[in-house]
Amino acid sequence: MREEHLPIIFGLKLRRLRVGQGYGLAELSERSGLSLSYLNEIEKGKKYPKADKILQLAKALDTDYDELVSLKLGHPYGAIETLLDSPMVQALPLSLFGLAPRDIVNLIARSPREVGAFLHTLAELASSYDVHVEHFFYAMLRSYQQTHENHFEDIESAAAGFRKQNGWKEQALRTPSLAAVLTSRFGVTIDEETLVRQPELSGFRSVWIKGPPERLLLNRNLTSAQKAFQIGREIGYRELGLTVRGAASSRAEAESFEQVLNDFKASYYAGALLIDQRRLVGDLKAFFRNPHWDAAGFLKMMNAYRVTPEMFLYRLTQLAAVKLGLKHYHFIRVGYDTVRDTFEITKQFNMAGLLIPAGVGLHEHYCRRSLAVSLLNDLRERAKGRRPQAPIAAAQRALFLHTGEQYFLITLARPLALNPEILTSVTLAFLVDGAFRRAVRFWSDPDVPQEEVNRTCERCSLSISECSLRAAPPALHLQHELQQSRAHALQRLLQSES
Repeated sequence: MREEHLPIIFGLKLRRLRVGQGYGLAELSERSGLSLSYLNEIEKGKKYPKADKILQLAKALDTDYDELVSLKLGHPYGAIETLLDSPMVQALPLSLFGLAPRDIVNLIARSPREVGAFLHTLAELASSYDVHVEHFFYAMLRSYQQTHENHFEDIESAAAGFRKQNGWKEQALRTPSLAAVLTSRFGVTIDEETLVRQPELSGFRSVWIKGPPERLLLNRNLTSAQKAFQIGREIGYRELGLTVRGAASSRAEAESFEQVLNDFKASYYAGALLIDQRRLVGDLKAFFRNPHWDAAGFLKMMNAYRVTPEMFLYRLTQLAAVKLGLKHYHFIRVGYDTVRDTFEITKQFNMAGLLIPAGVGLHEHYCRRSLAVSLLNDLRERAKGRRPQAPIAAAQRALFLHTGEQYFLITLARPLALNPEILTSVTLAFLVDGAFRRAVRFWSDPDVPQEEVNRTCERCSLSISECSLRAAPPALHLQHELQQSRAHALQRLLQSES
């Protein structure tokens, strides 16, 4: 048992003994000679009494000193011992959400049997679906981002300050300029050969070698924009003072939440460094004033920053709520394996309640009517005979059948730089609400196609005659309909017999 958890255990045991003997706090205060406020602090796990005070409490409760200080809680509080000792609780950054372990324990202590069963159920589900601590890390990171509307002004200011320091102002940055700073100011050597010489490492965009000497192994096959992002990320670690970090650019490792959070902050910094906040907000406001959607104009705006489609659209998520007043949106990345002819959702960030199943244990088919899928199919056709280098863009007004809500989708698609057999699309879907209609003039552009879509084929109510693109039977929808039908039949039976 960790030392900081001892007051929690002691407070729980004291409360259980007091309540078990029918004493209120005031009565225990009178019997023990300890103040009411002091006893309240002990039971909340905020204070651990000295030996003489423990003796007073043991006498007042007619129990042994050793029993009171024992770390064993016994039935039905065993789940709390397990919880406090679990690596997950020790690793989770409860303080970011204004919580401490004792707050969680105090909630559990109110109904130990029920919550114990609930925790046991969660443990079984985690085991069945192969959920690991890192899944919780990334889930908490998304919650942290949502709490801050995915905008962090301190990082924005740090990136803007670094731009000003180097005389870059608002212009698009080139890879050599960033590489020169990383090398000369921070003493990091950039190596573009090591990763490509080892096939098992060729999928990594970059790997950091602590040294000395400190090195950044950069994948030579990346585009110039991708190299700039990786270098900007390395600058971010140093400028933000982030020492706990991952070595690889991908999610190959997640040893602590601090690491996950720091990796996110460094990536955020890189985006803010490459795409100046003030310039982009101005460009977007001007673009949104157009009465018609302009795909070529959108790509031109993006290309002016010399960044990838994913960098650009994800940067919009960092500014949409706070700088543009567009608080309800959903970002999604879909990969299309042209060899296996399979689509996979590889990244989501949800600020609109638009839940697309893509989690652990789910193997459903993403809606084939979605703009992401149709644009990837277009990209595949264009790729026949030649490899397209430039991304393509499109827009769609999508009516989601399961909610009745309308979203305006902007999608960009391109082949992956490190694997041309994988095509990828990124979509930013804005809820068409009052704020969006006020900010974006082309929201009702008649040239933008409208489509009824759903989350997945398995959950869709459209028949085969209504949707020729269906990739799987509506198994989950039919299951839900059957359950609803049985529930209604049972209700009618009970009403008729009453």
